[in-house]
Amino acid sequence: MDLGIKGKRALVCASSKGLGRGCAEALAAEGVNLIINGRTSETLEATAAHIRQHYGVDVIAIAADITTVEGRTAVLAAATDIDILVTNAGGPPPGMWSDWQRDDFIAALDANMLTPIALMQALIPHMINQGWGRIINITSGSVKAPIPVLGLSNSARAGLTGFVAGTARQVAPHGVTINNLLPGLHATDRAVELDSAAAKKQSITVDDAKQQRCATIPSRRYGTAQEFGASCAYLCSQHAGFIVGQNILLDGGAINSTL
Repeated sequence: MDLGIKGKRALVCASSKGLGRGCAEALAAEGVNLIINGRTSETLEATAAHIRQHYGVDVIAIAADITTVEGRTAVLAAATDIDILVTNAGGPPPGMWSDWQRDDFIAALDANMLTPIALMQALIPHMINQGWGRIINITSGSVKAPIPVLGLSNSARAGLTGFVAGTARQVAPHGVTINNLLPGLHATDRAVELDSAAAKKQSITVDDAKQQRCATIPSRRYGTAQEFGASCAYLCSQHAGFIVGQNILLDGGAINSTL
């Protein structure tokens, strides 16, 4: 299927690896020119070189922490005439309700709620003016079913979900769609972090912790960045203009819900 987005320009945040990279590569495969971002320059430049070589699209790589004012300023300075925005940032650390102080919640809100909101506020006006735009926020399955050890993430991402629910309906008349992709466990550094924490708590190996988690997923495996990226690319396509304000789970069936 031709997604009809060849020649569009996309900003994909936190895309030097993991789910962000999966989205960037899927868009590049459709002929979308990219601005990619990550905190580690060496990893980011290697990803940019790979994408240029394999997909033949223009790639601007900006090493910056997108969750900071300085990082967003650097990225947005290059992000003129953006058609597609994919927001993404690493999740806050796991823990228990008694572990966190106010500063921990503020940091989580800055990274996983206020950063994507700031990016949307900066880029939506151009999308409205041209009558077309696509925004995908990578959030978490925890907004559908809260994960006790991810209380910081539960809180921040739920706030972003509420913002999107209203805003998506306001911008849809202008040809701009906003949707959220909710990953379950995927084979990324985040999964390793969570498996490592579980292994330490239970005094088992990381592989054993992973196998325990896989057993709770009907698909019996972690997802891949590639299949996640393919879903993102479709939602960014010309064919997805009637999908507005949705929260789409990619979790292998892990969340047991009728709706």
